[in-house]
Amino acid sequence: MKSLGKISILFLFLVSSLYGGVSASISPKVVTLGDMVTYSLKVDASDAVQPSIYQLCGHNIISSGSRTNIEMIGTDYKKTYTYVYQFIAQKSCTIDPVEVELDGKVVKSNSVKLEVKKQSAQAGRDFLLEYDVSKTDPYVGESITLTLLLKQKQSASVVDSKFLPSDFKGLWKKSESKPSRSEDGEYVLTKVEYVLTPQREGNVTISAAQLRVASRVNSQGWSPTFMPQVQWKSYFSNEITLDVKPLPHDAKLIGDFTIATSVDKISVNPNEAVNVVVKVQGSGNLEDIESFKPHIDGVNVFDEKSELNGNSLTQKLVFVGDHDFTIKPFEVTFFDTKTKQLKTIQTRPIDIKVHGSTQKTQQPLNIKKEQEVEEKPFATQSEVTAKTDYLSVLLAFIFGILIGIVVMLLKGRKFSKNEKQKLSLKDEKLLLVKLLPYKDIDGDVRKIVEILEKNLYSSEKEQVDKTKLKEIIKKYGIT
Repeated sequence: MKSLGKISILFLFLVSSLYGGVSASISPKVVTLGDMVTYSLKVDASDAVQPSIYQLCGHNIISSGSRTNIEMIGTDYKKTYTYVYQFIAQKSCTIDPVEVELDGKVVKSNSVKLEVKKQSAQAGRDFLLEYDVSKTDPYVGESITLTLLLKQKQSASVVDSKFLPSDFKGLWKKSESKPSRSEDGEYVLTKVEYVLTPQREGNVTISAAQLRVASRVNSQGWSPTFMPQVQWKSYFSNEITLDVKPLPHDAKLIGDFTIATSVDKISVNPNEAVNVVVKVQGSGNLEDIESFKPHIDGVNVFDEKSELNGNSLTQKLVFVGDHDFTIKPFEVTFFDTKTKQLKTIQTRPIDIKVHGSTQKTQQPLNIKKEQEVEEKPFATQSEVTAKTDYLSVLLAFIFGILIGIVVMLLKGRKFSKNEKQKLSLKDEKLLLVKLLPYKDIDGDVRKIVEILEKNLYSSEKEQVDKTKLKEIIKKYGIT
């Protein structure tokens, strides 16, 4: 018996030497797309290091484990390590040999082949994923709707599930609807809609969405105790290829839009803020619309960043001037997908009246001089000099008085003007205008500006931190 045991050990040693001590296998060898595959490495050695494997043939490893088995043969024993890696099959391929360190040496396993068959679209499956798109030949920047429909059998048993959406390369995802659920016979239907915008011309592929589902399985044979007793299976949707066309006529915008403006007042005092809101609505690449900030001579214009909310783009503008001015029409030019032509839409001009801004034209001063010629007796040189000195002193005195009066008037006018323009912490509109230039460089200013905007343009009211406001006014020398 001892001789037979020694012969068996010798035979196993020769076999393990023939295969390098590492044997690789997969189960099953032929699978359907989305099925779970188990890759095993069996190692015969007294000591071995489990290799760190994260991918096999492009498939990501989703779970791994190991088991050590010691078999007694007579008075001798044999140690065997089994390393297990599981992944979701997505394509047929050959898994290359894997290096394993055993007994201080690096040994390679054999290669194994995996055959993956396509999933059948036949009814009766527990899960079905399907993509449908509103248009397969859109223009660059044109919005399209992609609908994902998931069908799940009501009798399907699910322990866990994970949904992996498409990456949408070459597309910009503008919005994603909330899932809506309904029932259709033996299926529960879940529908999600994506609004996408192509970013480049040519062929753009929407890759397949993936649903991974875990269900309980009855363990047969050995299984590592740490491995969950569930089986994962993936279901894939169809792929869609778009033929994206370039925008004609060098247009930057495409869709169907409307534009409108609103102004809080058209008659103001000098340097009082005029608030204008520009709103563009419709379907298309609203995100590519540039700022509406215009240039008006002698008028300060402040613009806030445009806000995009669904099919609506809004921008706030503030105008501050000390004379009458006109806000020219705001316009948008786009390629109309209905008429296949360029179209320009615009608002009406807005005339702003500033009180007291009328410029007075200074009329020339006409002074009539009447020279009276008197015959006077001839004066001596000393008399003439004396009269001249008296006259100079008198004129200098009168001139000095006039200058003093003018200076006092100017100081009083300047003082009145400064008093008039003194910044009041209660004037939220003026505060907003004064603080806007510092909004993007100071976080504290940004918070106060947001509060002022809420107080002015919405029903929400919030108290401004006056202590912080005074610090900001002092910091930037705002008057």
